[in-house]
Amino acid sequence: MEDKRITKTKRSLKAAMIEMLSKEDFEHISITELCRQAEISRITFYSHYNDKYALLDEIFDDMLRIGTEDYYRRQKENNPSGRLAAGYVNMLDSILELYYERFDFFQHANPEKNPYLASRLYSIILDTVEMHTLHVKKRLRLKYSPKKIAGFVCFGMLGFVNESHKDNTPLAKIRQEARELLTDLLHSTVLTDGERQR
Repeated sequence: MEDKRITKTKRSLKAAMIEMLSKEDFEHISITELCRQAEISRITFYSHYNDKYALLDEIFDDMLRIGTEDYYRRQKENNPSGRLAAGYVNMLDSILELYYERFDFFQHANPEKNPYLASRLYSIILDTVEMHTLHVKKRLRLKYSPKKIAGFVCFGMLGFVNESHKDNTPLAKIRQEARELLTDLLHSTVLTDGERQR
């Protein structure tokens, strides 16, 4: 278990990074300014992180851990039999919940303003969806590869969520519409008996 002082220092640095992202893009945030904002020394920063990218990666790792725990909780509660559509819906709900709960951070993952953040977010979601699809593939014969399904679901879903957010669509409506879209997509990714015999 991590020392309380280390945990406090890291929490301060992460909060400072998120606050600074609201004022400038990631590439222009300096370690000096970050340390000033977090009220720690550069020596302390470098005793925990090699650079600002390592700090940002740890923020993403924290989010991934929270989202994964939420997904497994939902699976246990809502989908003990492992139904295909329900598993993807649980994953979608976990991602949406985290995205909106931590919108203070994720709003900065704009490809034009912060390409590194956007790339990191997309790769985490893509890996998560692909991992889930690989588990599904153990039980069902899929029409498309896990990478193709993950890419389509991930990028399509992120685009849908971002556009819905721009339109000020309420979260409950985004969830409902995203679930319907995702469920329709999933029904087309599993091979039917007739297709298997071809």
